[in-house]
Amino acid sequence: MTFKKLATLAMATVVSASLLVGCSGSKESAKDDKITVAMITDVAGVNDQSFNQSAWEGLQRAEKELGIEVKYLESKQDSDYATNIETLVDEDVDLILGVGMKLADAIKEGAELYPDQNFVLVDEEIDASNVKNILFKAEESAYLAGLIAGKTTKTNNVGFIGGMELPVIDTFKYGYMAGVKAANPDAKVQSQYANSFTDQAKGKAIANQMYSNGADIVFTCGGDVGTGAIEAAKENGKYAIGVDRDQSDLAPKNVLTSAIKRVDAGVFETVKSYINGTFEGGTTTTYGLEENAVGVPDTTKNLVSQEILDLVEETITKLKNKEITVPKNEEEYNAMVK
Repeated sequence: MTFKKLATLAMATVVSASLLVGCSGSKESAKDDKITVAMITDVAGVNDQSFNQSAWEGLQRAEKELGIEVKYLESKQDSDYATNIETLVDEDVDLILGVGMKLADAIKEGAELYPDQNFVLVDEEIDASNVKNILFKAEESAYLAGLIAGKTTKTNNVGFIGGMELPVIDTFKYGYMAGVKAANPDAKVQSQYANSFTDQAKGKAIANQMYSNGADIVFTCGGDVGTGAIEAAKENGKYAIGVDRDQSDLAPKNVLTSAIKRVDAGVFETVKSYINGTFEGGTTTTYGLEENAVGVPDTTKNLVSQEILDLVEETITKLKNKEITVPKNEEEYNAMVK
């Protein structure tokens, strides 16, 4: 991956959420007084109704509560990651966030090229003294979603759609499968990858096929691919499970629950640490149930029985007490089900 100096910002879509300065002061002087934090999305974009959107919501909260300037750059293709980092460095942004593991290589290279620049990497871990890593125990929220699916299914047949076959997606997949099996050993889990985080039509087509093959609940972890799967649930009168944020607003009668990963909270807390002077590069913070950063939303009660909700609460307690260990990959899952 190569970093090249740009004469213009034509390769990036820049959105600034800062306020313009009044007539009494200059725009430049106000900018100098404010800390600027910017995020770079992966190819799913900031309006993916999922991971990137949640990160942006965390930055918007930081702008409101901490008085900083925030912006984002969208990546239309993988080659934009390095370009976008270069753009933000040229703009003297104080803190640069890379959202998603697909940015790991670009952040690593950028950290080496610009040792005085502070970075944050979400959902992946790299060893660099100027990079703060944020991870989430997504397997815990996926496990809870799997419990709900396993107890709710009428056909003993549920589905999982992954955006791409990546470790972070497998964390959701195997956590979900473990939850389904714990709740309903007889349930079958159909599984397929879309090889995309943006193709809504592909997500809809895969979900339609799973519903045709007997599934009555499909969980999708794949950005906008999940938006298409939720649309398929609406058209088929079936259930979908959302991801990263509460997606019940997309289909209140069809989104059974969502496997929440509070990227917004992790981003906000990290930016807050930077403002407070406690930011530490070269470290990793992992957020889970104990930090209230993963789980299922309150809207779950709208479509799920009280009996199942009680089981979820009991399971949350056991997870926090480490009475249950949730698998994060195929090897751990296979060892669990033996």
